[in-house]
Amino acid sequence: MLTKLFLILDSLPFFGSLLYSFSMLRIKFSRIGRKRQPNYRLVVAERKSKLNGQPVEDIGWYNPKDDSNLVQKDRLAHWMQKGALPTDTVHNFLVRVGIIAGPKRSVHSVKKASAEAKA
Repeated sequence: MLTKLFLILDSLPFFGSLLYSFSMLRIKFSRIGRKRQPNYRLVVAERKSKLNGQPVEDIGWYNPKDDSNLVQKDRLAHWMQKGALPTDTVHNFLVRVGIIAGPKRSVHSVKKASAEAKA
């Protein structure tokens, strides 16, 4: 229901640019496929939505088995201009594919206190 409200207000001239600066949209992977046969959809969804919740828009897919993918670059650029941020994993995927330039982000950070305690 909230996403429908966002889409309605997006069509208004003033709320269009202002609304998505406050919204917390993320570009994330949503797992589909059978057991031991993972496939992922690249979706735009609210930041706190469930893993397989209703996305705002489906903008691509990725198959890690044969490393094939399809990303709608124009829709990706559109949502990033609106303020949607990719998760760390999606950012690293987009860097590896060549859509985004820049360094990869560390996904699993090691806490300094636990590393110093082991030494």
